[in-house]
Amino acid sequence: MKIKKRSLATFLMILGVIVLAGIIIYMQARNLSGSSVSADLARCIGQHSAIYVQLGCSHCADQEAMFGGSWKYMNSTDCYYNPQECNLAGIQYTPTWIINNTRYVGVQSVDELKNLTGC
Repeated sequence: MKIKKRSLATFLMILGVIVLAGIIIYMQARNLSGSSVSADLARCIGQHSAIYVQLGCSHCADQEAMFGGSWKYMNSTDCYYNPQECNLAGIQYTPTWIINNTRYVGVQSVDELKNLTGC
């Protein structure tokens, strides 16, 4: 009986360590994906573009993750909280970037945004 309890406890402890390690690796990967965008580059892209996103949009979350902490420099509008503004802008899908009066629907790479904005 003691052997079974000890085996179960050991198994659960190992499983917990594996799950914790997986969570840590996942969080670090998310942080690293946005760490390559400097504040200066994000400011430039934000000044030369507008992005429309929506709460609950997984692709919008992916786009935001690319910028990491520099996302705060984006000129973004959340269509969930500002539906009238999005309707006036004719936004049908999110994410939608508007750069030089041209719409780009979907996730855009940072390199593509650099090229499109001239940053």
